[in-house]
This record gives sequence, C-alpha cells and structure tokens, in this order.
Amino acid sequence: MSAARHRVLVVDDEPVIRSSLAECLEGEGFDTAVASTGEEAVLAVEQGPVDLVLCDLQLPGINGIETIDRILARDPGALVVLMTAYGTVETAVSAFQRGAHDYLLKPVILDEVLARARRLLEHRETLRENQRLRRELTRVEQAASTGRLVGQGAVMRGIRTLIGKIGPARSTVLILGESGTGKELAARALHELGEKARDPAGKDPGRFLAVNCAAIPGDLLENQLFGHRRGAFTSADRDQAGLFVHAGKGTVFLDEIGELPLATQAKLLRAIEQREVLPVGANEPVRVEARVLAATNKDLQAEIEANRFRSDLYYRLNVVSLRMPSLRERREDIPELAEHLLARHAGMAGKRFQGISRQAMALLREALWKGNVRELDNVLQRAVILGDGPLVEPHDLPADLVGESIDPSAVDSLPEAVRRFERMHIERLLRECPDKREAARRMEIGLSSLYRRMGDLGIDLEAGEE
Repeated sequence: MSAARHRVLVVDDEPVIRSSLAECLEGEGFDTAVASTGEEAVLAVEQGPVDLVLCDLQLPGINGIETIDRILARDPGALVVLMTAYGTVETAVSAFQRGAHDYLLKPVILDEVLARARRLLEHRETLRENQRLRRELTRVEQAASTGRLVGQGAVMRGIRTLIGKIGPARSTVLILGESGTGKELAARALHELGEKARDPAGKDPGRFLAVNCAAIPGDLLENQLFGHRRGAFTSADRDQAGLFVHAGKGTVFLDEIGELPLATQAKLLRAIEQREVLPVGANEPVRVEARVLAATNKDLQAEIEANRFRSDLYYRLNVVSLRMPSLRERREDIPELAEHLLARHAGMAGKRFQGISRQAMALLREALWKGNVRELDNVLQRAVILGDGPLVEPHDLPADLVGESIDPSAVDSLPEAVRRFERMHIERLLRECPDKREAARRMEIGLSSLYRRMGDLGIDLEAGEE
C-alpha cells in the first residue's frame, strides 16, 4: 500500500505526542496534519478530506467523542482511531458506537500506530475495490438489457422503465432528442428486449442494422434500404437485398429520419404498413419482417407544416415516442457517466487513472454540454490523452469548457446561475485578498463556511494563502 496518497490528522493537546506521531507518519510517507483541539481538528477536515484521524479522548474544549461526531458529519469516509490513557470498556463501546474504527491505549507505541493505520487503510481500500467491482457488475448487467444507458437519476430510471415496457412489444418507436443524447443506444436496448420476447431461446437472432438518413444521397439510400434487381441501373450486375431483407426478423434503425426524401418516405410508409418492400427495378414486392425504429433531432410537426415530412408516415412511426433527455436535464448522472467514460478511455489508452478530482468534477457538472454525452465523451478522451493522472484535474479539461461552466449568464436556471455567480464572487475576492480569514470577513461569513462553500463550488482549497 502506498502511503503517499493518504492524509492523516493527529489530534492531541500534548505537543510531544502530536509532533512524535506526525514525524513518525511523515517518515513512512503519509501526508500529515496536526491539531491541538477538537475545534482545530474540525477546521482541518473542512479544509480538505482526511483518510485517517488519530484523536485523543481528553481534549480541551470539545472532547474526543464530540470531535469524532463532528469530523464524521463533515467527512463520513474518514477512519478514526481514538487514543486515551484512561481505557475502559464503556469508553471503547461509546467510541465504536459513535463511529470510531479502532482504539489505542497511551502511551502509544509508534510501530503499533503504523501497523493499525496500514491495516485500517488497506481494509478500506479492499472495501472500496469490492464496491467498485459491484458497481461495474451492475453496469454490465444493465448494459445487457438497456444498451449501456448509464445513469441512476430519476430521468434515466424513467427512460429505462419505458424502454422495458415498449421493447418487448416490437412496435414502431420514434426516438426524439438532441444530437449526442444516446438515441441509438436506446434503439439497441429496444431491439435487444424485442429479440428476447420474440425468441427467448436465442435460436433465431435478428440483426440490428442502423442507417443514417442524412449521410447518404436519396437515390443511394433507397437502394440501401430496399435493395435492387439485376439490370436496374448500369452497375447492377446482380440482385442485391436491402437492409429490410438483411435484418430478417430483427430491427432496422433509421437515424435522422427527418432527412429522408419525400419519395423515399412514401416507400417507407408502405414497408411499415404492408410489411413489404419493392426493390429498385423489381416488379414484385418482397415480404419483410423487420421492426422499424426511427430517431430524429428535428421537430417533425414543424417539418409536416413545411411540407417536408409526410403526416401519414409520422403517425406510423410515432406509435410510441421516446424522448431522450439532454445531459443538461440529468446533471445528477454526470459523475457516473464521467467515471464510466474515463475508465473506458483509460483502458483503451493503457493509462492508469483513478478518477476525477472534485474540482474537475464540479466543472463537468456545471458545463453547458451543447453536444450532450457525445461531447462529454470527447472531453474525457482528450483528458486521458493529454493528462498524466492519477486524477483528471481542471487543467486537463478544454479551456472553453472551463470558461463556459462558470458563466452565470450562460444558463436559464436561477439556482444554477446563483451558484455560478457565487463561485465567481468568491474567486474574485480570493484573488484580491489571499488571506482567507480576511476574505471571509469581507463576505460576512465564517472561515469554516468559506472553506465549505469553496469545496461545494469546486474552488481550489489552496487558492490564496493564509
């Protein structure tokens, strides 16, 4: 276990014990902080998270038990070892009930302190790894049925519930949403659920074939969808089946359906209504069984009014509609999405990244994300390529992303605009007044409140100097 990444707080009112423990721990590679009172210890935790706290029971002011309560209220992940010269069973039981993880009798033996510290930290790392593996297993199981739709927020839970209902029905579905919101992932989830309902044993799997209607010229698109007969045009030297035939009993996914030419729209309508297609150059239609899923980021009602989209096709496609939310509408999923994408890109690049720093995550949560999940994916890929790890830091993110993420005028949400203004205000005062106590006085808040707001807003806790 590498101790260099672990921060240990020593809380004792006796200077000799405090300095001896700190010196011993630093000699073993731990990052240490010291406090002589419970109040100082709480303030130290507010300035930054700690991994382990060695706390004396008898302290001036608030005692060790009360100090444990306050520390764990601010940093629930901290490990606490209580130290006392007056050990009793009642004291030990009380300490463990309040959240302490171990108990040491004074005079402490330095080798024993180091052994306890290493054992507790290694145990915690094991628990975290188990939790990470369980989360990964959950993601894998979720991916098998919902096409890797990551996110546990209320919006995405609703999306997965809806997909779970309409997927097995194999009905035509119109998937709406901005570019980059995961419309194709939703389509794949619908396809997989439909296939499980149609063929539970998996003996006759149907294909999932996707085509972007905006990327192929009209005449070529019609040929790709419906196929052609030999001699239909100069280079047609043999029959060619289209996607509807190739998909079999599976799914044809038509992305950017709003770009489909009107002539092709009429043929698609017949394919959906009559379950048959007419290949280019053919005299007889061909029966097809494929399910049709379509997606668009356009307002099809407006396209109908402008005579660019057929209303009868719209109603055939829109048997059930599924709207994929923008990333701005589900910001609570950004941490999970970001960690998921970071792990994928780090694995592909062969780099070791442990995660994303709190400051960088705050920026990711507040960015505008006009490109939605696709933009987030690109940002994390860039961070892996340019960053050195072990964490993604703010300087690994694009400058324009950092700039837009703190602009209050860039959002309509009042709470978010207030949050961004507060961050800009605090950062300005810290630049003008590096002494945090003076900055807190000018803001008419307590120093501990300033540190807490800096942490919540993703402001570097080392900004300025005391």
